[in-house]
Amino acid sequence: MLWKIAWKNIIHKPLNSVLCLSLILFGVSIISLLIMIQKQFEEKFERDLKDIDLVMGAKGSPLQLVLSAVYHLDAPTGNIKLSEAQSIMDGPMIEEAIPLAYGDSYEGYRILGTTIAYIDHYGAEIEEGRAYSNAMETTIGYAVAKKTGLKIGDTFMGTHGEVKEGHVHEDQSYTVVGILKENNSVLDNLVLTEIESVWQVHSSHDEHSEGHHEHSPHPEKEEDKEITAVLLKCKSKLATMSLPRVINQQTTMQAVLPGLEINQLFYMLGIGVTTLKLIAGGIMLMAAFSVFFVLYGRLRERKHELALMRSVGYRPRDLFGLLLLEGVLFAFIGYVLGTLLSRWGIYMINQQAESDFNLQFESAYIQGEWNLLLITLLVGVVSALLPAWKAMRMNVSTILAEG
Repeated sequence: MLWKIAWKNIIHKPLNSVLCLSLILFGVSIISLLIMIQKQFEEKFERDLKDIDLVMGAKGSPLQLVLSAVYHLDAPTGNIKLSEAQSIMDGPMIEEAIPLAYGDSYEGYRILGTTIAYIDHYGAEIEEGRAYSNAMETTIGYAVAKKTGLKIGDTFMGTHGEVKEGHVHEDQSYTVVGILKENNSVLDNLVLTEIESVWQVHSSHDEHSEGHHEHSPHPEKEEDKEITAVLLKCKSKLATMSLPRVINQQTTMQAVLPGLEINQLFYMLGIGVTTLKLIAGGIMLMAAFSVFFVLYGRLRERKHELALMRSVGYRPRDLFGLLLLEGVLFAFIGYVLGTLLSRWGIYMINQQAESDFNLQFESAYIQGEWNLLLITLLVGVVSALLPAWKAMRMNVSTILAEG
């Protein structure tokens, strides 16, 4: 019965109710959106960084090197000589070394020249076909197959760089020999092939690649062969800490601790996320005051109604509960609408993120949103406490006499 009365009181003055709900839902939607994106972003970055102690590549921005070599979200800093990189890869401090070579793409998905160890590194499994074993054969990621429609046996030509409108290598075509199962890692969005494939494609286009923004490995002579980067796993923590200094000082390459760079990135992003959460928290505080003023204002208008409820058998705690229930209803409805709005926000972000970075955010409910629900309900309860206390303490006989 109290639920029906509370609901009728909320819809009695729709404009005031809409104002309260709008503040709550905007605050909830912003915080919910930030919680989902931040959590998934951090999980994805940690998952893709699996067992990679160092990233070795051309000198330049350390963060750019990590974003390009580990996450494939940026252009590379340049190329490095295979012979120079090999001396580090074969060193006694290295447990695993995975070379990477790129410069082409297909439909916006990067074509990556590497070894089969790269697939094994992320524990990927073949869904159809097999892993590539010869030059110009490719094994494509789950998302690549899904979005492009490529199937086993299909052939395609790479585009120089990472834009769909780039120069197409019409004289060299790749053949799809395998498709990976969904792996929830960078592999899902990559076209994998032998490093020799990348060298072969660019051997006849050196003059074009030299003038292009994106560097591409090109093999005029055996000693001049180039790759883009190397992912290194060291045998000890001591090696992980000491090797970068050796590489940075004694070679033309740089070695970067990817975990350190990503932590700094998260720190910078965290400042912005915290600021937005504070803004959303301010909106929620305004919503609490709004609910309070609406309930407190209506209390004066409804005092005769509440007094009559007391006279027909409702107890003081029933009136207290009624006002609290109205505050909770405001909060809960605002929360539901806010979470729906945040899902729409995820959908809109995915449209842009997929086309620009081949990123997708899930819209599934996460633990942080349960905490947000409790906080939102608490806002509703706190904003209704004083009006509820006033309703419980009203003098029924005086109010009825005034009526």
